[in-house]
Amino acid sequence: MSNTTLNRRQFHRHLQASAMALALAPWQSPVWAQATTDRSWKTAPFQLGVASGSPQHDSVVIWTRLIVADEDRKEADADGVAGRYEIYADEGLRRLVRTGDWHTNATRGHSVHVIVQGLAPARSYWYRFICGDAVSTVGRTQTVPTPDAAVSRLRLALASCQHYETGLYVAHRDIAAQDLDLVLFVGDYIYETTYPNNRVRAHRGPEPKTLPQYRQHYAQYKSDPDLQAAHAAHPWILMWDDHEVVNDYANQSDAAYTDPGVFLARRAAAYRAYFEHQPLRMGPDPASPYGASMRLHAQLHWGRLADLWTLDCRQYRDVQACPDPVKGGGRVVLQCADLAQPQRSMLGASQEQWLYEGLRASERKWKVLAQSTLLASTRIQSPLGKTTYTDAWDGYPYARKRLLDCIAQQNVRDVVTLGGDVHMNVASLLRQEPNDPTQPVVASEFVTTSISSRGMSESLLSTIRANNPDLLHARADERGYALIDFQPKRCTTEFRTTPTPAGTSDALKVQARFVVETGQPGPQAA
Repeated sequence: MSNTTLNRRQFHRHLQASAMALALAPWQSPVWAQATTDRSWKTAPFQLGVASGSPQHDSVVIWTRLIVADEDRKEADADGVAGRYEIYADEGLRRLVRTGDWHTNATRGHSVHVIVQGLAPARSYWYRFICGDAVSTVGRTQTVPTPDAAVSRLRLALASCQHYETGLYVAHRDIAAQDLDLVLFVGDYIYETTYPNNRVRAHRGPEPKTLPQYRQHYAQYKSDPDLQAAHAAHPWILMWDDHEVVNDYANQSDAAYTDPGVFLARRAAAYRAYFEHQPLRMGPDPASPYGASMRLHAQLHWGRLADLWTLDCRQYRDVQACPDPVKGGGRVVLQCADLAQPQRSMLGASQEQWLYEGLRASERKWKVLAQSTLLASTRIQSPLGKTTYTDAWDGYPYARKRLLDCIAQQNVRDVVTLGGDVHMNVASLLRQEPNDPTQPVVASEFVTTSISSRGMSESLLSTIRANNPDLLHARADERGYALIDFQPKRCTTEFRTTPTPAGTSDALKVQARFVVETGQPGPQAA
């Protein structure tokens, strides 16, 4: 057994033994060290913790953002802020393997992104940031296996939808204590909206529309100790949904029918703030109008075991079908001719083509599609016909069929789709025609409930289940995340949950467990 494995297991045993300690004071009160430059901080700057993400077999991104208090601002604004990072091969920080300098300033929101290269594949590293007499907390990260490596496991946490006001982040505390390869977050990292009736803690400031307002929003979310613990414990792969900008936006349109130029300026601010607060390799495209475009979809090879695609369901989609003339966005409709337009897309034509080519070319055991919402149908039969919620994949039926046709017609095996958004745990069968028992099952789907955002009522969900037999499991009454374990012969998903509102219980339990066997699409209760 390698020292790397031992160090990693020791690290997670330490997390499990002291989860509360890791989730509280150390993340908000940085360790102070002997000054390494002339800068002496009056207020500790590393208040938002550290994070890593976008891992490759030889590199990873490490991140932090400094909070510069008023008493430190004059010096920081004059010259920006410079410091160094350190990468270690051991948790005890004795074997330094990489170090380098970084610089940031107010234009970047004092955020720091370092792409650390020249690392060994499939191993853990520990890192920290230093600026004058301030030292950040230590984070653990991990590189991925080489594309041709024989790999026995990929273990990840699937998470989404963490409205700050409607619950605490006890799920992130649980995630921090798990032995994982990565965290896969599939959208709604922040919420621009407020829900006073369901509030357990309050947003600061108004609904964000400008860059300073989005920065303030992210800083409040990032100040949560449990979220900081989960970021410090594992590398993250991220995809956004709508609330990172505004509810139900689609491409260049929002639900308020805002002038496209005005909305794109808001989207640009939201995208830039997103980049400033996440461990990402690339920021907004400066050549796009307002800087309002940013490529987030990507493909990751996990050795010979799995291909993982992260899919952007917001930036390139067609506007929702048959919108209300007063308030746009998604809604429930009965009759809508737009739904029959075959060219309508959830992903956009370019991203669709990129995905289909990747699926056809993949030779790895598992093909994992990570996107922001539920692919299975939730339509309900009424006396006037079937209802359709237009913001979901049901509102883009031809796009969904193109994806499932590609899987079926190209005989792409062992496809698992992962999603969030709907604030419920779901295990479902995926067919080219939803809920048609004469159609073969071509893929498996798992959707995680929300970290903290409230779910729909049981009365509505029971009606949805009754009308959609492909939904093998669907519960919206609890909060949490999904723990997913890919191995050569099976994929196991464990829904880990806590009562609503999150925070009424510190411990998470197993709500349900499902297995997908290779060569046999469709989850089975375990």
